[in-house]
Amino acid sequence: MSTELKSHDGHLVGVISDTHGLLRPEVLKAFEGIDLIVHAGDIGPEEVLKALQEVAPVVAVRGNMDRFGWAGKLSKTVIVEVGEALLYVLHDVDELDLDPAAAGFSAVISGHSHRSWIEKQNGVLFLNPGSAGPCRSALPASVALLRVEGNSLSAQLIALR
Repeated sequence: MSTELKSHDGHLVGVISDTHGLLRPEVLKAFEGIDLIVHAGDIGPEEVLKALQEVAPVVAVRGNMDRFGWAGKLSKTVIVEVGEALLYVLHDVDELDLDPAAAGFSAVISGHSHRSWIEKQNGVLFLNPGSAGPCRSALPASVALLRVEGNSLSAQLIALR
């Protein structure tokens, strides 16, 4: 599945993962004024995506916990075109089965580990926003903001508590 975000002077993308049915009010506040939301899987009930769609258009992939009903219709991977940047979205980065630099991707967005991280590898930005859902360890709940200007990307993590 491929989605294109229409080009203008820069885009702000909200990146979220592993909500597991919990959409914190802080997420909606953090995502005010963004152009697009990318959900990297383990969504929970469909109402999570519906609430996010009230803020901005949403692109989502199926996580390992999104196996039944409506979630079974989601793709395991999505390619999103934002301005001049191509984003490759999947739930578990360990399932990445291509060379994103060779394939022309600017970023790989994933979730699954509940650990937030931003890293550049071979010119490709790897972004995991961490888990925005119920806390299951000492890790803080978080999301990320991804700014796209042309084919230049920058990301920042936002702690939710």
